[in-house]
Amino acid sequence: MQNIAWTRSLGRWIAATVFLLAVPPTAVAQTEFHYQYGRLANPFSGARHYTQILTVQQASSWSLGDSFVFIDILEDGVADGFNDLEFYGEWYPTLSFGRLADRTVGGGPLRDVALIGGINFDGDANVLKWLPGARLSWDVPGLVFFNMDVTAFIDASSGLERGGAPRTTDSFMFDASWGAAFDIGSQSFWFTGHAEYIGATTNELGAPVKGWILAQPQLGWDIGKAMTGAANQLFLGVEYQYWRNKLGADEDDNVAQLWVMWRL
Repeated sequence: MQNIAWTRSLGRWIAATVFLLAVPPTAVAQTEFHYQYGRLANPFSGARHYTQILTVQQASSWSLGDSFVFIDILEDGVADGFNDLEFYGEWYPTLSFGRLADRTVGGGPLRDVALIGGINFDGDANVLKWLPGARLSWDVPGLVFFNMDVTAFIDASSGLERGGAPRTTDSFMFDASWGAAFDIGSQSFWFTGHAEYIGATTNELGAPVKGWILAQPQLGWDIGKAMTGAANQLFLGVEYQYWRNKLGADEDDNVAQLWVMWRL
């Protein structure tokens, strides 16, 4: 028990340190609003409902690191205790060793190594996770960015005693994210997304929580450029979601969703 408490404490201190160092008062930022619509699964009942998701996200960069944050607002129109006007968010600030040293850290295609301190939070289920770890950033031909994150997945939730989802034992996460811009003829496109694996755990009731795979590639056509000549502002496309063992349950999602992105 002492080892578990020490691990939780260390993870929180690492994450808090990265938060403080990686969010300065001035930074270069890009803000986006996303709208998605598709028939998603309730992993606890097996029912599927058409769900609207409004996402606000921001990626920023400063002299010693980066930050990526998003908040989802979800509504499926069914009062079943899942996606009932719910909000969910994630934040991943980083502290770059390359920027600290003012030189490339790595070799070959590896262009940088960074500390990462993540936080995941869910308002309806009262879930809070800490994700301290490391990021490897790679130079990949044809991609604007390609990152690989390896983090802990530490549950800091209050659990059933506060009316939330059952608390779980700690685990780990592996995540790969990418972005690519390309043209076909006179038309421009943006291909982005991520794929993650989170290891299996056990909840406070002793029930197993399965490990899951979640992949969310997004492909958007630059409709703003095509219609008005205003490039890199408005995109229309599709997000494909594959979620094996959604939220650790037996249910899977395998669905395409309408995706609209407005970039400020």
